Amino acid sequence: MKNSLSSLGDLAAAFGIEPVSQENNTSDSSLVYSTDGGRIKKTNKKVISQSDGFARVRRETKGRKGKGVITISGLGLSISELKKLASQLKKSCGAGGSVVGETIEIQGDKREAIKTALEKQGFKVKFTGG
Repeated sequence: MKNSLSSLGDLAAAFGIEPVSQENNTSDSSLVYSTDGGRIKKTNKKVISQSDGFARVRRETKGRKGKGVITISGLGLSISELKKLASQLKKSCGAGGSVVGETIEIQGDKREAIKTALEKQGFKVKFTGG
């Protein structure tokens, strides 16, 4: 055994542990900045669930203090397309609403107006729930 340990590799070898080299550890998940490509950002690709051909329209009041909301799901559209469709539906119904996840929420009970607007867009509409 050496009398002087000049590096951490020598210390690891003294205890019988193989030192970790930088070549083996290339996938460092805590890497924040690299001179090769600048800032490294993890890309989160959201997977769009496939549609079965029906837009499901449903009235919900749960968790909204009794206020009725119409939710539309099963469209199979990307987030930007959902936002455009939600904007068109809100204008045609004269109500507020938003996009939450992969569902569109429209305030009030406007099921028939939403059904006609979706059918004009080429969707088949199914009423679900009560």
